[in-house]
Amino acid sequence: MSTHPRPHTSEEAAMSAEPAIFPAVRRERTLTAPPRAVYRAWLDPGILCRWLAPGDLESVRAEVDERVGGRYRIWQPRAGRPIGGFDAQLLELVPDRRIVWRWGFVGPDPEAGPAFDSVLTVTLSETPDGGTHMVVLHEHLDALAAAMPEVACRISGGWDKCLDRLPAAVAAARTVVKP
Repeated sequence: MSTHPRPHTSEEAAMSAEPAIFPAVRRERTLTAPPRAVYRAWLDPGILCRWLAPGDLESVRAEVDERVGGRYRIWQPRAGRPIGGFDAQLLELVPDRRIVWRWGFVGPDPEAGPAFDSVLTVTLSETPDGGTHMVVLHEHLDALAAAMPEVACRISGGWDKCLDRLPAAVAAARTVVKP
């Protein structure tokens, strides 16, 4: 009697294989700005265009319907041609504390192509010196990873680059030029 398990056929292995789970992306930052200013940076279209674009991209347009159930859209071109962006829905808004989105990655034509939905949660808490501790958690990335692994593998780095730009965007928005 053999103690070795019988090898599976490729069909049996495929039927028993667990789907691959793409790990969540979690990033934490501490900013000198108060939570209110950081919260606004996630919801104000003018501020969003200054920082919410990964890598060498830029955001040229943002639309935010600031209410639970509202749309949240960001457009990004490369070399003057649309390449895609984000088409999201606001699921939860707790002023100055928490924002949750159904976050969709979309191609050049958001209405025609697939949107790979995920969940993005931003949690803000005030630090003892009046700044903000921010946690960004991007989850449920499996559909994107299955369809576009080359995009999914860059999500962590994309968030790093965006979040590195956030403090300057918040500071610029807080600067008031007086006549």
